[in-house]
Amino acid sequence: MDELIVKDSNGNVLKDGDSVTLIKSLKVKGGGVTLKQGTLVKKIRLTDNDEEVDCKVDGMSIVLRTEFLKKR
Repeated sequence: MDELIVKDSNGNVLKDGDSVTLIKSLKVKGGGVTLKQGTLVKKIRLTDNDEEVDCKVDGMSIVLRTEFLKKR
């Protein structure tokens, strides 16, 4: 059984429930919102894709790419 290993932009291993910080400002498609650099995202959930995590930011459920995240 292969276990999925998800890493942030610095190579740190991410797990369900971790808190991460955005390292770049990102525009949310369809939301008309920009998430600013340094935004803290709590309680991430891992997905089937090792390059994406699911989370809630400002009440919106979104998927973020791990290349823009840094573990806290």
